[in-house]
Amino acid sequence: MRFVSYKENAFFDFRAAFGGDILMPPKTIAMIHSTAVIDAKAQLDSSVCVGPYAVIDSDVCIGPGCRVDPHVYITGHTTIGANNSFHAGCVIGDAPQDVKYKDAPTRLVIGDNNLFREGATVHRSATADEATVIGSNNFLMVNSHVGHNAQVGDNVIIANGALVGGHVHVYDRAFISGNCLVHQFVRIGELAIMQGGTAVSQDVPPYTVARGTNGICGLNVIGLRRAGMIPGERLELKRLYHKLFNSGENFSQAIIEAKSEFQSAPARLMVEFIAASKRGVCRHHGRAEVD
Repeated sequence: MRFVSYKENAFFDFRAAFGGDILMPPKTIAMIHSTAVIDAKAQLDSSVCVGPYAVIDSDVCIGPGCRVDPHVYITGHTTIGANNSFHAGCVIGDAPQDVKYKDAPTRLVIGDNNLFREGATVHRSATADEATVIGSNNFLMVNSHVGHNAQVGDNVIIANGALVGGHVHVYDRAFISGNCLVHQFVRIGELAIMQGGTAVSQDVPPYTVARGTNGICGLNVIGLRRAGMIPGERLELKRLYHKLFNSGENFSQAIIEAKSEFQSAPARLMVEFIAASKRGVCRHHGRAEVD
């Protein structure tokens, strides 16, 4: 990967001479609109495209193939991988909404192939010892928000208006639907799905469907099938879900028994996730509509 600073890129000499957007030669195609404001210390790959009135601050590093649309603001110590797309009005890497934050040089790290739609916001971390992290192949829809120190895995969807609080951990392939609320420090397990408008202040176990307030209503059966989980594993997850949430057994005792009773990788992952919970996990509130 070859990075060039704002003033070093020969493209800007062409722009000064001819005005407007200039198409770079093959293999270094880039468009930087004449109204974009890019700090001289920012590092942009020569293939990055930047639209009108976008602002990119000094400590930003943007990898190849990225697109920054009009009125996007990228700031802070933000490192962005390849082939990310930021639609109009995104604010990426701004200061955390934390009253303890005192302008420390905190970080945001973004992987590859992510899509940030209009008005999406992602804040950098509140402490220098940990970054806010967005993995790869994620889709953050219109007006969604990811707070400071959050850890978002890969192939995650965060839909319109969803709010993910500080220090939240969203595991791979989770789906957070529109207008959901995720309290700080909560974990959203792998392949879990939150129905629209759900609010959680407790952990959502992997493979489950969350709804209402701190409720789950069954397994994400459709998601498990689409992910390629074999029938035997899905059946064992169904048995595990019943034992933990519907059998009437003491919950703590049921977790202890489940550790030896269930052996498939998905079942063990669910048991370990629940056993490691510090906030408690959402409990069963009725049948899942997707089951």
